[in-house]
Amino acid sequence: MRVLSFVVRLAALSLGLVLATAAMATEETQLIESINAYRSQVQRCGGEASEELPPLSADPRLILQASGMGDLQEALARSAYPMVNVQAISLTGPRDAQAAMKALQESFCQVVLDPQFVDIGVSREGLDWRIVLARPLLTSGLGTWQTEGQKLLEQINAVRAQARQCGAQSLAAAPPLTWNDTLATAAETHTRAMANQNYFGHRDRDGRTPSDRAELAGYVGLQIGENIAAGQDTVRKVLDGWLASPGHCANLMNPQFRELGAAYAVDPKSDAGIYWTALFGAQ
Repeated sequence: MRVLSFVVRLAALSLGLVLATAAMATEETQLIESINAYRSQVQRCGGEASEELPPLSADPRLILQASGMGDLQEALARSAYPMVNVQAISLTGPRDAQAAMKALQESFCQVVLDPQFVDIGVSREGLDWRIVLARPLLTSGLGTWQTEGQKLLEQINAVRAQARQCGAQSLAAAPPLTWNDTLATAAETHTRAMANQNYFGHRDRDGRTPSDRAELAGYVGLQIGENIAAGQDTVRKVLDGWLASPGHCANLMNPQFRELGAAYAVDPKSDAGIYWTALFGAQ
């Protein structure tokens, strides 16, 4: 088993592409589903607990030849994928997706559980597998954190207006949330800290929880919840990721929450580049 990785911070660099077939083979699809299920729950990896992570999106531009390592950078240079960071894992031996997933958990859990990655491509040739995880360049055009936070509120309320399936849970439509400036301040503070201090987690570097931060900002609430995201550069991508994650989706649909504050922050020096926080509350 081998892993190759490199980081590139050139806006004009392209990822390479091995043209994929219209539909991915069953085993490849199953492996992506297994990886996303693994990421959706807290895991122990490298002596630390991971956060619940949104799913990776399958991107055919990241499907590379599985057999023979070749020159990874040269292979990626032929694609139209606007990469910032990519890691490719090559496995030899797994007979199916279940065996491949076991190998990833045992040897590459830190790569699979890295919150900066947004997209994935999987290819298989016999007993050879290649799993490529990547984060694209951020697109321009985002407004202020307040503007994007309000957009997130609007789209969350649209989601809450209809009954929804969150994993195994069938959740009824919920009342709309209202914007709360105090929650927004707490959300912006945490988002900025994640970006500037290059970490991803609900507990900040001082050990404070979402409830602690809301109270410190002056919000006295009966219930607090928090969704966080990293790497996605639009409100729609953030929300789609949360909807595909049962735990995040349940927060979005929780009828006990009545208010919301949300923010994003960017730091080019951080691993994920952009971070988001949605802080839910009920007074």
